[in-house]
Parts: sequence; C-alpha cells; structure tokens
Amino acid sequence: MKNLIDVIETYRVDTEAEVQALLDSAKNDSTYSVSKYNCVAKEKKQKGEVIESWYKVTIGKHFTDEKEPDRNISINYEDM
Repeated sequence: MKNLIDVIETYRVDTEAEVQALLDSAKNDSTYSVSKYNCVAKEKKQKGEVIESWYKVTIGKHFTDEKEPDRNISINYEDM
C-alpha cells in the first residue's frame, strides 16, 4: 500500500489578487492542510526594461501523518 503524505505545488499567477485567491482556496480546502507557502514576484526584462511580470507561488500541502496514515489520497492533475 502507498499513502501520499505531502506535495509541493508551484503556480504562476499574474496578479496579487490571484495570489490571494489561490492561497485562500488552499487554506479553506479540507482535503489537506497547508504546511507552508511562498510567493515571489518575478520579472522578464529585455534590454533593461521590464516586459513581463508575474508571481511564483509555492504551496506545501500535507495530507496525512507519515507514521499513522489515516486515509489514502489520489491526486489527478488535468491539463486545463
């Protein structure tokens, strides 16, 4: 038997509002608990000028205890 314990997901979002919505959604999901999260503003520059900006959001999700797993989780990542 295998049990999923933790995952780390990394997202790219365009605005601070999307960052907040993503974090709120993750914190309110009862399937897991958020073990950690991080947000970093990123920029793409060309000839010293910013041509694109975004946020890189990393969320750590904890599903069950490693020593005494109480459920079996399966994750399906679909291409949207």
